[in-house]
Amino acid sequence: MGKIIVRLDRVMADRKIGLNELSDQVGVSNVNLSKLKNGHISAIRFSTLIAICEALHCQPGDLLEFSEEN
Repeated sequence: MGKIIVRLDRVMADRKIGLNELSDQVGVSNVNLSKLKNGHISAIRFSTLIAICEALHCQPGDLLEFSEEN
């Protein structure tokens, strides 16, 4: 079974934005964004994904990547 890899840390680094600033812009707690950034989540609301994409001026595919496991 494949898995989804979260690339939020990479996009944040490219945009030079920190967790606190993104948290303020998106309206999601630092703790929840940190869990997302580190891949320790099993689901994400579309409204949260939309807010992150708006704040980072990116597409969902910039944040999420599918990887096939052998």
